[in-house]
Amino acid sequence: MSTALISSLTYYLSEHPYIVGFRWGHSQSWGSTWSFLITSIFLYIAVSSSLHILLSVVLRRNRPVPLGHIPDIHSLLMSILSATIFAGILFSTAAEIRDTRWFWRRSKTATPLQWLLCFPLGTRASGRVFFWSYVFYLSRFLHMLRTIFAVFRRRRLAVSQLFCNSATAFTSFLWLEFSQSYQVLAILSTTLVYSVVYGYRFWTGFGLPGSVFPSFVVNCQLVLVVCNLVSHAGVLTMHLIKGGCNGIGAWGLNSVLNGASLLLFLNFYMRMHSPMRRRIINTSPELEPAGVAMQKN
Repeated sequence: MSTALISSLTYYLSEHPYIVGFRWGHSQSWGSTWSFLITSIFLYIAVSSSLHILLSVVLRRNRPVPLGHIPDIHSLLMSILSATIFAGILFSTAAEIRDTRWFWRRSKTATPLQWLLCFPLGTRASGRVFFWSYVFYLSRFLHMLRTIFAVFRRRRLAVSQLFCNSATAFTSFLWLEFSQSYQVLAILSTTLVYSVVYGYRFWTGFGLPGSVFPSFVVNCQLVLVVCNLVSHAGVLTMHLIKGGCNGIGAWGLNSVLNGASLLLFLNFYMRMHSPMRRRIINTSPELEPAGVAMQKN
């Protein structure tokens, strides 16, 4: 029974013909053009800002708009989707390592960890791993709904939140467009934490006990930040040792965006733990992937 289940999961998560034959391309993948990315980010910012202004004019200041359990259902969907992406890219990574290990000697790659940190030069965005990277990229737009929920429920719209969510989508696009190194570890760590945190949000959203872990979301954010810093140091080290990692230019831009997001997180973290603000608001941080800091909803 268990063997059949594992075999079935392996097929549908890493061996399905569509997954194995996936290719990132402007004519083959929906949402794969620069115009789509830029237009989507612009619409996200415009709709969020317009909605915030409209509600400020129509409704009394700080009066929330009830949404019922819609945000909680969204959290459940994001938790399931994150868990699926995590399992998919985990199975796919194992399959890619198995199938391409013979080729590593040409690129001075000796271990799976080196491959995870530093794709060989000439790597193209095709196959199992990049299929799940594509799914992760599309999920960023679903994640943007958290901003709309925040505008309705808390009547707040933080510029930092708009920046981080936009940077997330932009970074995920760069991973695919330039076959960037390090993305596998980033997606694994992010989706693992996402599946837990969104599940926690769903749990507490229905009134179930959550006060036992008052800083749960913030601690998860801190874990992602640490993993991001370690991974970036590993990529830079591998790039210098091996003589080049694929997509290193995009990685540099990614590092700049991550640095800006890290500063936003540190600013939030310091304010949250200041003597004036000892009380932790458990639903305040918003998780962002691949080192992009979480911002308040």
